[in-house]
Amino acid sequence: MNQIIETIEVKTIHAVYFSPAGATGKLTRTIAERLAVTLDCAVDTVDFTLPKDHHPVCFNERDLVVFGMPTYAGRLPNKIQPYIRELFQGNNAQAIAVVTYGNRAYDSSLAEIVRELQGSGFRPRAGAAFPCRHVFSEKLAPGRPDEGDLHLGACFAELLVDPSRDQTEPNIVLQDLPGDPVGPYYRPLGLDGQPAVFLKAKPKTDLTRCDACGICAVSCPMGAIDTADPTVVPGTCIKCQACIKKCPQKAKYFDDPAFLSHVAMLEKNYTARKEPVFFRISCS
Repeated sequence: MNQIIETIEVKTIHAVYFSPAGATGKLTRTIAERLAVTLDCAVDTVDFTLPKDHHPVCFNERDLVVFGMPTYAGRLPNKIQPYIRELFQGNNAQAIAVVTYGNRAYDSSLAEIVRELQGSGFRPRAGAAFPCRHVFSEKLAPGRPDEGDLHLGACFAELLVDPSRDQTEPNIVLQDLPGDPVGPYYRPLGLDGQPAVFLKAKPKTDLTRCDACGICAVSCPMGAIDTADPTVVPGTCIKCQACIKKCPQKAKYFDDPAFLSHVAMLEKNYTARKEPVFFRISCS
């Protein structure tokens, strides 16, 4: 097997990610850090989850970028996807595309991130999709990414540099990434099998728990929560659950019936463990 990463000119490894709940960032950093150790390179992190961190970044041929994104409804988050081209210029830098998904399916998210990276001047060389705990439910892939996932992520990084390692890590099989077109967004369903529409659902606040600390507001990647009154959500909510996950008082919650029915459907049908998948990407 030929070497997947052109290592001779690589000087810096970059972990770049959007990660409201933390799992995508953790996996992206794991892969980037193992690449840095393997190649004896410097490593840095570009976390563009929050609006305050939206700064243009230009890479070059001596950079290797591990670019991580979560899957929302089988695609990249539609409110965030444009930032890939707006903020990042690849200038022929090599890239590793990483997506995470909540144990249902990653559908077109990996194909989409590859397309967006190519459109921004990157050269995607490989990709991976990792199941992670669904942000809607602790019953879907609980504890993921776990130690096994992180181990596979590190082994994947080593395999990209030294293809002979495929003999020592049988759980990593590099497939050729299909050239399928990016498909439509997944349409959420409720327990009754009918479409569950909850686009306008927003988090509520338990006033008996909330101490108005404002952590939810500063953690929101859309800046949707009022910083002066965090019980008010005037902006667009993308259901990332960052406010719920990071609230120390556990005061945030969703009570939209369609949303809850969709969560129940997922918990009924998508609890079986899934494993990461890995791909090489043609340079043509």
